[in-house]
Amino acid sequence: MAIDNKMVKQVAFLARLKIEETEIEKTKEEFNKILNWIEQLNEVDTSDVHPLVSVNDGRVPMRDDKVTDGNLKEAVLKNAPMQEFGYFAVPKVVE
Repeated sequence: MAIDNKMVKQVAFLARLKIEETEIEKTKEEFNKILNWIEQLNEVDTSDVHPLVSVNDGRVPMRDDKVTDGNLKEAVLKNAPMQEFGYFAVPKVVE
């Protein structure tokens, strides 16, 4: 399947791309290169390859969910530029 200038304009419209008239020919060549590459990929025999659910097939070791720190409210609030009633306070941004 070859791409023509009309198809380039249609794809650009659908993709919300602004392609100048002077760049249509170059874009058409790029689209055709991409389609040729896809045709090459379609020639690869993948009959013995099982589809993947994820590219990360290995398992990530899980750690136990343990609380290591806690009850540090005062220490944490020391770092806050503003605090009120034991909570972080931020400037009002919406009237």
